[in-house]
Amino acid sequence: MAQPDDMFGDDDYPAYTMGRAADIVGTSQDFLRRLDEAKLITPFRSAGGHRRYSRYQLRLAARAREMVDEGTALEAACRIIILEDQLEEALRQNENIQRSQ
Repeated sequence: MAQPDDMFGDDDYPAYTMGRAADIVGTSQDFLRRLDEAKLITPFRSAGGHRRYSRYQLRLAARAREMVDEGTALEAACRIIILEDQLEEALRQNENIQRSQ
C-alpha cells in the first residue's frame, strides 16, 4: 500500500471532504451533490458514508462551476465536460498506439 504522503500526490486519491472540496472549488456543498446526481463526479464514500473528493474531481467541478456561472445549464455543462474528458482520453490512447507501432 502507498504511503500517505504518496497518496496526496495522486490526482485520484479521495483526499478532500465535501466541505473542503466546496471551499476549494468556491461553490456550495449542494452544487457538489448536484454534480454527483448528474453523474459528472462520483465521490468516494468513507466507511461512515461521507463523501470524499480527489483533485481530478475538483478540477471537473471547477470547470462545471465556470460553465454554469457563464450561463450553461448544469446538465449541459456536465455532458460537455464528460465528452471533453472522453475525447481527451481517446486522443491519449490513439497517441500511445501510434507510438508503439
